[in-house]
Amino acid sequence: MAYDPTREQPLPRSLDDVRALLASLPAADEAAAAAVAAREAVLTKPTGALGRLEDLTAWLARWQGRPRPSLDRVCALVFAGNHGIAAAGVSAYPAAVTKQMVANFSAGGAAVNQLCARFGVELTVRPIALDQPTRDFTAAAAMDEDAFVEALQIGMAAVEGGCDLICLGEMGIGNTTAAAALALALFGGVAAAWTGRGTGVDGAALERKRAVVARAVRRHGDQATDGLDLLRRLGGRELAALAGAVLAARLKRVPVLLDGYVVGAAAATLAAVRADALAHCQAAHVSAEPGHRLLLARLKLTPLLDLDLRLGEASGAVLAVGLVRAALACHTGMASFSEAGVSGHSPGA
Repeated sequence: MAYDPTREQPLPRSLDDVRALLASLPAADEAAAAAVAAREAVLTKPTGALGRLEDLTAWLARWQGRPRPSLDRVCALVFAGNHGIAAAGVSAYPAAVTKQMVANFSAGGAAVNQLCARFGVELTVRPIALDQPTRDFTAAAAMDEDAFVEALQIGMAAVEGGCDLICLGEMGIGNTTAAAALALALFGGVAAAWTGRGTGVDGAALERKRAVVARAVRRHGDQATDGLDLLRRLGGRELAALAGAVLAARLKRVPVLLDGYVVGAAAATLAAVRADALAHCQAAHVSAEPGHRLLLARLKLTPLLDLDLRLGEASGAVLAVGLVRAALACHTGMASFSEAGVSGHSPGA
């Protein structure tokens, strides 16, 4: 299933279709990034003085495919799903909270609503079969192939080509357990290193969560054929949708801000199939979940923010939009040395 950027594509119908799309990802537009670098070199500042803000503008240009990047329309996509493993007592909250939080998003009462309003971000929340939790992945694969591909399709279809930047987030009681299981299966180590408190479990509940993660990986780790199959076995519908959104954004040349541990774990399954699958993504922040820092190190992603957030729902990703907007404002609004009549410019001064 090769990707043709000149026409609308049918959605993948199988795991093999998804793998074929991963094999046909578009490359970065280095000419656009070079144009940004050329302008940065003549702005009224020492070369490189804005540090990673300059990198962010080049990143936007590289993946928007425009020498003059823009942020006219920034979109946040939050996917919600329920997990059968929640019944094992791995969360401080019952599975019913997923649906209740989706209602809160719709009513404008969540943190992400306030952040989207502050930073000019359009919020879309996509609940996925909340009345049909995935299977307990210590007993069976979380999803069969049809359910997995259907959820991935939902994520792909949610990505609109008119967005200049996409923030990805999630909601799902039990999904930090799924994230930890995926990270352990992908990168090895011990369950305790990858498994954190999530919604706030501690003591015996945290030990139970770690044991669940280890048991799940023992069951599925050797059976999975690749990262996508691991996601089918150990993930959830919202994680599959996140992977689909990351894939669709790359195909449509839309840069992506990844939120926390769950989003990162879902995206990591694509990188396990193709090493450069996340080249269009930035890690918006590193969360308080201990596994998230380890995961970003394995993915070679340097977070933009480190604020001990552990909320999910795209909150960290939307917060990082402020940095990206600041980077672009400096790039487009600053005067050049000649325009400002400033003399004595020398590179690196």
